[in-house]
Amino acid sequence: MQKQYYVYIMTNSYNKVLCTGVTSDLITRTYQHKEGLVPGFTKRYNINKLVFYQVFYDAPSAIQREKQLKGGSRQRKVELITSMNPYWNDLTPEL
Repeated sequence: MQKQYYVYIMTNSYNKVLCTGVTSDLITRTYQHKEGLVPGFTKRYNINKLVFYQVFYDAPSAIQREKQLKGGSRQRKVELITSMNPYWNDLTPEL
């Protein structure tokens, strides 16, 4: 099986704070966020809901996409999330 890389956006229960990241293990990464195991920003703002992810098959493409999203506006991220997940449901159960 080909290795996969994920660009993801997580938020808190109020959908107020957005956190964009990249990982090769989305299940473990979301668990770490949900359990407060990621110190700093994500723990402080209780980032615990996966609302968007995108799959890549090479790390450089995933990292490039993460940088693109991080460099974009909040409004652009909101539009992206809403277009794929209109109710901002937690996507963790589908992993």
